[in-house]
Amino acid sequence: MLLEELSNAIGVSGEEDDVRAIVLAAIRDCAADIQVDALGNLTATQTGTVYPDYKVMIAAHMDEIGMMVTAVDGNGLIQFTNVGGIDPRILPGLRVKIGAKRTPGVVLWKPIHMWRDMKSMAIDSLRIDVGDNDKSAAEPGDRIAFDGRYQQLSETVVRGKAFDDRVGCAILVDILRGGPYPVTVCAAFTVQEEIGLRGAQVAAQRLQPDAAIVLEGTPAYDVPNPKLEAEAGDLPTNPATRLGEGVVLTLVDGRMISDPRVMAFLKETASANEIPYQVKTVGGGGTDGGAIHTAQTGVPTMTLSAPCRYIHSPTALLNLDDYGHVLGLSQAVLNRITPATFQRE
Repeated sequence: MLLEELSNAIGVSGEEDDVRAIVLAAIRDCAADIQVDALGNLTATQTGTVYPDYKVMIAAHMDEIGMMVTAVDGNGLIQFTNVGGIDPRILPGLRVKIGAKRTPGVVLWKPIHMWRDMKSMAIDSLRIDVGDNDKSAAEPGDRIAFDGRYQQLSETVVRGKAFDDRVGCAILVDILRGGPYPVTVCAAFTVQEEIGLRGAQVAAQRLQPDAAIVLEGTPAYDVPNPKLEAEAGDLPTNPATRLGEGVVLTLVDGRMISDPRVMAFLKETASANEIPYQVKTVGGGGTDGGAIHTAQTGVPTMTLSAPCRYIHSPTALLNLDDYGHVLGLSQAVLNRITPATFQRE
């Protein structure tokens, strides 16, 4: 399964080579004009059958959050910093893989009985132990990835590393395999999203799309909260995004406010095709859409996401029905959109 292969691959921001190789092999027979730019973005084109001059850029980022070696202590313990958004509280005791050799290690921390007064922690107080006092075990700049493996938990739920955004990458491959569409699809598998949407900015400048779709894995907020549950009774305590309840349409995040015309078009298209959707109203964060929608003179941009629990951790959960709904709505959009859809009068 492509999603499993992509999830297991390592591609911390700035070093997405292994992921790019998997995607490249998957799209060779269903796209043309395949290029890798200087930053590392992989782009490809599928010409439209009705409106070949109308270009819809579809973006999914290949990179994942992780860490980077900054120094190696005299006793072989590795100092590191974060690459992308990581909460240091999840790190102690985690297994990791370091550098091109995928050297196994574990993030160390003092036993809890020695830290009873601990209120917080910082990454610079942590180290990685590879079980070797040799300082050559790692070098500054080596990327560090979570040591997680894809697994099927039930008929519909899977867990894995880097669903943000290998889910989007897999869906974009499926979109290309299902084409062509009336409009031209410009696929962009982007780099360095987790550290500032850098790849998407470069790709949008070169592709010059008329509209854009961003495919993402986004946080599901349906985890238990006993206090809120007690107050709400039988009502959902976090209704914004829930696992298994359909495509997430982003109303606003830290980098983009969705155009009302875009939201109306997405809702109408989803309803016409009986595709369940939910609207994300929790601000913060950002997607490649933040860079794409301000390219050129502005690009109408649609963000379609699969809700995933425990995003930005070693293991996330995905409902495969949500995956299918994101794919279905993306294809419905491509079959319905025309050059007139977002024209201003």
